[in-house]
Amino acid sequence: MTDAASVRPFRVLGIQQVAIGGTDKGALRRLWVDMLGLTHTGTFVSERENVDEDILAVGRGAHTVEVDIMQPLDIEKKPAVHATPLNHIGLWIDDLPRAVEWLTSQGVRFAPGGIRRGAAGHDITFLHPKASEEFPIAGEGVLVELVQAPPEVIAALG
Repeated sequence: MTDAASVRPFRVLGIQQVAIGGTDKGALRRLWVDMLGLTHTGTFVSERENVDEDILAVGRGAHTVEVDIMQPLDIEKKPAVHATPLNHIGLWIDDLPRAVEWLTSQGVRFAPGGIRRGAAGHDITFLHPKASEEFPIAGEGVLVELVQAPPEVIAALG
């Protein structure tokens, strides 16, 4: 066990979501809902985040994993939720504020926006996909979402 692992004040409990972007949410829906049978559980639209998103689910209870299918509201604006198609992966975290504090102190770069309420109603924040001189640890090209696990998920997965 590394020194960092022995003092880490939080735990990753499991995968909370996988987000897939495209230019046509209808085509994504045909695959993920019509063909694969995932359940549509909600919709999220945000001009600030340039996203029109359907929230799908596979599994039950604490073992549910979201599959968010997204298209940009304006293909010319940022963020470009359709590029790359695997937009981000979300991880359940047992103590999000402590995780952010500790990871920041270790040199992990976070995307702008801080901790905020996400599409599914949980507090979230994102690790930046690219490192910087000030913060040399990042997602190495992958946007990673940290999601505050609710008590029932902590109990089931913790």
